[in-house]
Amino acid sequence: MGDFWVFGYGSLIWRPGFAHVETRRARLHGYRRSLCVYSFVHRGTRERPGLVLGLDRGGSCIGLAFRVPGDLRDEVIAYLRERELVTNVYVERMLSIRLDEGGGENGRGKTDGGETVSAVAYVVDRRHEQYAGALDAADAATVVRGAVGQSGKNEDYVSSTLEHLEALGIRDHWLEEVAERIGS
Repeated sequence: MGDFWVFGYGSLIWRPGFAHVETRRARLHGYRRSLCVYSFVHRGTRERPGLVLGLDRGGSCIGLAFRVPGDLRDEVIAYLRERELVTNVYVERMLSIRLDEGGGENGRGKTDGGETVSAVAYVVDRRHEQYAGALDAADAATVVRGAVGQSGKNEDYVSSTLEHLEALGIRDHWLEEVAERIGS
């Protein structure tokens, strides 16, 4: 099989963890980046859950697309499933994304006129017990503040996400508001 694409919108942006030969900024229509998943392991516990990102229905999301050589398909898909499907709160989908016109390793560029490709993406399962729903920024900040899991503080996850989005020139106003409320 030929090369394929993986869409990253959260921690995959700064820590993909798999071999790829190209990185492009991309837009996914019909889903938005949201702190909509209760974290019982990495950024919280069952007793004191944190929140991590999921792709939830509605809007659009700018992230990064990673082109993976076809001969690494099985290895990369196995890695992604082990990473993303631990509790089955995400569903693996092939979704259409629009790649930027520029390309390049930094992921910067325009996503309005580029090529449309299919990409592996992980969207939240709204029926799963870890689905937090559409929280407003104040409620999300309350859940995030003070939560800690195996991978560290939940606040660090949110700030790291924003730092990496900012470095790519990607604005996420809702997530920025959450971060502001965490700090206050």
